[in-house]
This record gives sequence, C-alpha cells and structure tokens, in this order.
Amino acid sequence: MFIFAHRRLATIIACVIGAIGSVCSAQPLPPPGECPQPRFTGKAPEEYYSRKNPLEASDKNLKAGERLYAGGKKSFGCATCHGKKGDGKGEMASQFVPRPRNFACAQTVNDIPDGQLFWIIRFGSPETSMPAHEELGDEQIWQLVLYLRKLAK
Repeated sequence: MFIFAHRRLATIIACVIGAIGSVCSAQPLPPPGECPQPRFTGKAPEEYYSRKNPLEASDKNLKAGERLYAGGKKSFGCATCHGKKGDGKGEMASQFVPRPRNFACAQTVNDIPDGQLFWIIRFGSPETSMPAHEELGDEQIWQLVLYLRKLAK
C-alpha cells in the first residue's frame, strides 16, 4: 500500500505541474458519476480477459475488498478517486480526465468481465489516470473485483 500511495501522489503532483498533459488536458469533463460511462481502456490480452474470479463473494472476501478499496492512514485507496460509494466522485476525481470510473453504475460495471477488471487494476489504464497496482497480490485484486461488483447497483 505504501507504494500505491507514492504512485498516486506522483500522479497528482504531475497533474498539478502539467507534466503529463494527456492525463490533465483540458478535454471536456463528463458529468461526475455519469451512468453509463464511456470506456477508455482497451481490451485486456486474452490470457487476462477470459479469467473468472476464483474467489466466492463471501463476507470475508468482500470485507477484505472493502478495506483495500477504502485505503488507510498510510495509503490512498480506490475511494480517494472513485468515491466512498464507488460513484466516481472521490475527493481527487475532479483532477482527472477522463473521470474515475463510476462503479455504482451497473450499466458500466456489470458488462466488464472479471478478467478485464483484474487486468486494469494490476496494470493500470493507458490514457487515463488509473495507475498500475502491481504491488497487490492476485487474491487482493480478486477481492477488489468482488467489492466493485457489490458497489454496482
């Protein structure tokens, strides 16, 4: 989680100083929490895309996913950008183009295969501000995928 906090901070600093124009360009912002949202991430390689989540949606796995999503005192979690409710309205959301994904929108999330979500979390999303989270283990990523599915309404 410590690495994640530093990557997120580096992205934020880069936006502030304009070092990565494609992330912080003056493109029109979609409305916060738009449902469904346009997709910006290409299809994951087939070896990831076709994967199914091997974890069951147990209370234990969902709670673990929720803790990872929320973050902690020493690290940013997904909620910093995606919002506590998963609505894409986190405290940092307005700084990014495109806006963070609205996970509360079933129309946006439910059609994305588990493997695609896993790949995006692990490797990030090019041309967006979604960083790679290679420091997370497979089980943690699958727990996050379970939690994202729970957020989708």
